[in-house]
Amino acid sequence: MTENLAITLSGGPTALLELGGVRLLTDPTFDAPGDHPVGNRVLVKTEDSVLTEDAVGVVDAVLLSHDQHPDNLDDRGRAYLGTVPLTLVTPSGAERLGGTARGLEPWEEAQVGRLTVTAVPALHGPEGAEATTGEVTGFVLGGDGLPTVYVSGDNASVELVRKIASRFRVDIAVLFAGAARTAFFDGAPLTLTSANAAEAAKVLGAAKVVPLHFRGWQHFSEGPDALRKEFEAAGLADRLVLLEPGERAEV
Repeated sequence: MTENLAITLSGGPTALLELGGVRLLTDPTFDAPGDHPVGNRVLVKTEDSVLTEDAVGVVDAVLLSHDQHPDNLDDRGRAYLGTVPLTLVTPSGAERLGGTARGLEPWEEAQVGRLTVTAVPALHGPEGAEATTGEVTGFVLGGDGLPTVYVSGDNASVELVRKIASRFRVDIAVLFAGAARTAFFDGAPLTLTSANAAEAAKVLGAAKVVPLHFRGWQHFSEGPDALRKEFEAAGLADRLVLLEPGERAEV
């Protein structure tokens, strides 16, 4: 690797990624803490997002795992999409969002500056969840002289991570963890548990793992302590990069 990934955590699933001169924002959430209705349920945001839209500044693209849920795209996040040149998302999400949104099928590529962005499969819950939780995507970022970065999106499936690992040699994994749980599927995790995040890191062989989506919302059932414990138990503590909201790291 000849260049580093710089990552700044805003809160929840939202982080600014800077790689190869390209600036990308994951799942924009800027709304204040409080209740966020989704269908007949309410998701509760417990922490403010540190980065404002102005603090993020100009980005080349947004990497949006999905548009269906306010903990991944809230009201201010939707408004923010109108200011960016490109939003990469699922095909169904692009239809709903319109504007500069571009839908990518699994394994489809898009070029953003020096980066090749490849959409990769994700499953937002247990087997069969897609009919209820909707279409979700992850992304792999790569380019000449750059580390390969996997951004999982809201994926709960280690089996899908194995498929991704069979196609890419991943240097850095940005994993949406937190073991999100709601009334759906009898409380089964909708995102990676801490143990499965450690297993995913092992499967990928990633040198560094930066978790997102593990704090700031009430339905995240496992926070930083659980992540530390599971990565230590797996012998991967040296790979874990746990950021506080507002913290920036180069990995």
